[in-house]
Amino acid sequence: MCFDAGDRVAMASPGYPCYRNILSALGCEVVEIPCGPQTRFQPTAQMLAEIDPPLRGVVVASPANPTGTVIPPEELAAIASWCDASDVRLISDEVYHGLVYQGAPQTSCAWQTSRNAVVVNSFSKYYAMTGWRLGWLLVPTVLRRAVDCLTGNFTICPPVLSQIAAVSAFTPEATAEADGNLASYAINRSLLLDGLRRIGIDRLAPTDGAFYVYADVSDFTSDSLAFCSKLLADTGVAIAPGIDFDTARGGSFVRISFAGPSGDIEEALRRIGSWLPSQ
Repeated sequence: MCFDAGDRVAMASPGYPCYRNILSALGCEVVEIPCGPQTRFQPTAQMLAEIDPPLRGVVVASPANPTGTVIPPEELAAIASWCDASDVRLISDEVYHGLVYQGAPQTSCAWQTSRNAVVVNSFSKYYAMTGWRLGWLLVPTVLRRAVDCLTGNFTICPPVLSQIAAVSAFTPEATAEADGNLASYAINRSLLLDGLRRIGIDRLAPTDGAFYVYADVSDFTSDSLAFCSKLLADTGVAIAPGIDFDTARGGSFVRISFAGPSGDIEEALRRIGSWLPSQ
């Protein structure tokens, strides 16, 4: 729809692994942009400008998985403007919009700057409708017919029950419930951030949104896959290895979700804290 085999498409590293896998399956060359604390683990327009041409596309996510970081509105606008000026297609993953915490940068939509961008959103996160498999796109006029053809051949249409449920999600009652979930996530976020620091894991990505903490565990391991596997086997606590999200530097990072019950988070912290000294 947007790219041909052989096109070069950039994405942040760490980043959602499905981007890399889908682009590779389509025959695109994935250009991974190493992002760290200096840019809140997000790409910038300046970083894009420094990539060797040609570049056909850029994928960004805000809030991001695995880091939870938000691209500030002025930076997202700069990225969108650079893409327009450089004839590069911007794909903006905004599926975690609505899940942002006090003190974080405000989220913005790429379409506020450029109607050439493709914006991806979903009912799965803020509305907690993960199993209904429903989302939406904002696409430029030139791509609308292609989207119709693609979705018509893949799915024909979303299930009717999913569509009815999605309409109900826009009611005041459903919004109040979703905001209640956000308040619970905020409590869990504080529990996890404070607890990790107490047990010696204190180099953490800014947890602006979503429901993840991306933690530097280089004091304990350089092999996050082995670290997470042993943690699971020894304690029953499951976290995700950073190598899933960053093939170059992810051996020193892990992703921890705080979407579950508060009691589970407290118990997980207790188990991790007891286990870490033996590593």
